[in-house]
Amino acid sequence: MLCTCCSNLTYSQCCQPIHNDRTQAKQPEQLMRARYSAHELKLADFVVETYHSSCHAEEQRTAIIDSIESQWCRLEVLSTSAVDNDQGYVEFKAYFKEDEQEVCLHEHSRFVKEDGLWTYIDGFMPPEPTLTDPRLSQTIESLKIGRNDPCICGSGKKFKKCCG
Repeated sequence: MLCTCCSNLTYSQCCQPIHNDRTQAKQPEQLMRARYSAHELKLADFVVETYHSSCHAEEQRTAIIDSIESQWCRLEVLSTSAVDNDQGYVEFKAYFKEDEQEVCLHEHSRFVKEDGLWTYIDGFMPPEPTLTDPRLSQTIESLKIGRNDPCICGSGKKFKKCCG
């Protein structure tokens, strides 16, 4: 069986050894993948135990179990980076279903070592890119806007009815 973390490895080659022994996570990405897989496999204890102690995850157990109960679909690891041997980052997108709609959790997570083990400490959601009208990067002299073109201010109105 392929691992649920979408690594293209079998579960026994990927997350299972880490679920059985946290010391097997040698890099933040390995722990992140194991945490995602633990959500899919409903391994609440593993998720709680892999939070940094400053997060007081045991006090949040009910909320963690609620998140585990979601219908997880897939994981995409976008990037990984290490600050040093005791801190690293993983940017990922985890998809789950909510009200029959697929939702994306996009996070840039920070992992730190505590007592020699990688732990999840915090993360932030990167801002989603905004769509920019390519005409805005042109000079005024070269800008050609037809009267019926959408206005460059983004109002959704025709140029002639807005800024034209």
